[in-house]
Amino acid sequence: MVTESEPREITALIDHDVYSASGTFIGRVDDLKLDLDAEIVTGLALGEINRALFEEYVSEGQGVVVPYRWVRSVGDVVIVNDTIDRLKQPSDQTEAAE
Repeated sequence: MVTESEPREITALIDHDVYSASGTFIGRVDDLKLDLDAEIVTGLALGEINRALFEEYVSEGQGVVVPYRWVRSVGDVVIVNDTIDRLKQPSDQTEAAE
């Protein structure tokens, strides 16, 4: 759960680099996905993404939205669960088998 000592503007997340807990660069926050009724952030829209992670899932020039529930901490960078590192594993295992 993300906790902070004092409230910050949600726009403070813009331009933060996003890394997995194991240190893999995921992307950079370009925008936020909001639930206006609940007044909460539901996702981080990443524009500058690690193409090696997402090449099978998005076309050139597209970004991704990382669910905010994956966020573990916010500071100088945003740290998300290692769940995202698993995107690359299936093809890595296929290559290893060949």
